[in-house]
Amino acid sequence: MSAFDDLMAFQRDTEALSQIAGRLGWDQETMMPRASADQRGEEMAAIEGVLHARRTDQRVADWLARAQAPDATGAANLRHIARSHARATRVPGRLASELARVTSLSQGIWASARTANDVAGFLPTFKTVLALKREQAAALADGGDPYDALLDDHEPGATGQGLADMFGALRPRLVALRERLLGAAHQPAGLSGTYHEAGQMAVSETLARSFGYDMTRGRIDKAVHPFSSGSGNDVRITTRTNPVDPFNCFYSTIHEVGHAAYEQGIDQKHLLTPLGQGVSMGVHESQSRIYENQLGRSAPFTAHLFGLMRDTFGDFGVPDAAAFHGAVNRVTSGYIRTEADEVHYNLHVLLRFDLERLLISGALAPEDLEEAWNARFLADFGVAVDKPANGLLQDVHWPVGLFGYFPTYTLGNVYAGCLNHALRVAIPDLDDDLAAGNSAPATGWLRSNIQTHGGLRPPRATIEHACGFDPHEGPLLDYLEAKFTALYRL
Repeated sequence: MSAFDDLMAFQRDTEALSQIAGRLGWDQETMMPRASADQRGEEMAAIEGVLHARRTDQRVADWLARAQAPDATGAANLRHIARSHARATRVPGRLASELARVTSLSQGIWASARTANDVAGFLPTFKTVLALKREQAAALADGGDPYDALLDDHEPGATGQGLADMFGALRPRLVALRERLLGAAHQPAGLSGTYHEAGQMAVSETLARSFGYDMTRGRIDKAVHPFSSGSGNDVRITTRTNPVDPFNCFYSTIHEVGHAAYEQGIDQKHLLTPLGQGVSMGVHESQSRIYENQLGRSAPFTAHLFGLMRDTFGDFGVPDAAAFHGAVNRVTSGYIRTEADEVHYNLHVLLRFDLERLLISGALAPEDLEEAWNARFLADFGVAVDKPANGLLQDVHWPVGLFGYFPTYTLGNVYAGCLNHALRVAIPDLDDDLAAGNSAPATGWLRSNIQTHGGLRPPRATIEHACGFDPHEGPLLDYLEAKFTALYRL
């Protein structure tokens, strides 16, 4: 066998072990008995130790030095393996295992603290997670910017300053649009009443299938914080229910199906290779957000969902499809990021992005984070945080060490705006299909232009290849202004 073949055979086992680690994480958030947390932490540390040893194995460096890529796909695989090896060798094995152990334990401690609204009880664990992530960031940065080093785990090639510049261009038009909408004479009505869980989960599964989720290679479960897990032929999603807010369930499901469809849609020849998963979280979020928003919250598709709701729950007090479209897209200054409307959503992300940069730099102490969060939220949303579960404790990302992840949500929205523009040009009669509940033309276009390629191209190049232009914030802002000025009759 050639050096390339030896390397790819070794990498295949590494990818398989990584999938097993991911399955342990999925189980922890869905089915694991509560008293198993300590043991699971040890298990996660052990498997991370094995993975870290493989990623830093000297044979990988030797193979990389001698490997000759047979084609463009092989060259892309070598690029990913070389990057992973270079990053892994900067992080001591002790630190990699300790991070896996502590963040596994932290997930359960956070969940309990969130339920009890107990910031003080979670703070010692959070300090430990943050200290470990800062140590990791310093090792990865190798003299560069520590936050950029963490960001590179989720969005290779992006920088904190580059994202800050993009977000700075987003913010003024978002704030101006929000003020116009909240002050409009016409305000769409929301839902009232209660909606039983069985009905929500039944509609949720129907929606998942209608957006192309292959249930023979996946499943839907419930979790505190909805997520998608896995790649290839085992891609699982979770959702959550709220008796007075079925949209939380439906749009969490559609969102996670966007992630899952990306993973399921990757060409099978890339299975268990570095190309066999989404290339970045920004590109991943472009899929989940365009599924959820530009497709799932569009007037044609919400008319279809209105029919599903009536079939499942009977007359639920909304008179027609137009009023239902308004209820789905209602703009309010809510606390929860995952439940936010499209106008407010990015403001939630910008808050987290700014605060986590300060945390990693050391300019903000963990003890001061709650006060900083609450002050920023009041300034941005005009509402005081009423309890920690609606504030600092609402997201799982920081408890499990995912610093540098939050900005990819807004980057994904920017990418989705660009993709939606290109999609509408490519399929001008798309709304007719969406009105019938048929997302296949849209999801098929996304599969062909984004999903099937997996990690073949760098993140930004992936979007540019699909859209035909360099991605920027303009299409997203134009879409939001056109949609919501019409909806609010401005």
